[in-house]
Amino acid sequence: MAHEHHARHHHPHDHTHPHQHQQGHNHAGPDHLHSHVHGTSNADAAEELQALAASFIDGFRSADDKTSYLRLAGIPFHRPGSDGLVQHLVDASIASNWQVGTASPAFASRELVYMPYPGSMVQARESMTFSFVSLTERADIDLVDILTDRLAHGDIPE
Repeated sequence: MAHEHHARHHHPHDHTHPHQHQQGHNHAGPDHLHSHVHGTSNADAAEELQALAASFIDGFRSADDKTSYLRLAGIPFHRPGSDGLVQHLVDASIASNWQVGTASPAFASRELVYMPYPGSMVQARESMTFSFVSLTERADIDLVDILTDRLAHGDIPE
């Protein structure tokens, strides 16, 4: 069973594929939220999800009993793997990130246009990832993906 550190990457975009982050596909930040929730705009839903995630992370940090907190929050401790084997929750990690600038493709060039942010625009973002393992695979599932799925299925009241 391979346990390795994963490189983070940043790629904001809208799409409809499910996120089952396998082998290093992690993401962070509110600009990478994929939500199509109850007729609200993507920006509104992303803001709502980010607020829910921030509250969840704050609660998890302050909980004396982390396992009970996860159970009460409905975070699964087991999930089916793609190969039919059961994956088990083994790690919950919180990462802090600060976007200090942006880079985008330049017109008619292979170079990127880089725009550093002034200090007042730099804001902290946190993400939480749950790692599930079986004998043959690992899945890193982002808290926002869990919340998005739960909101889409009506498991979290509006």
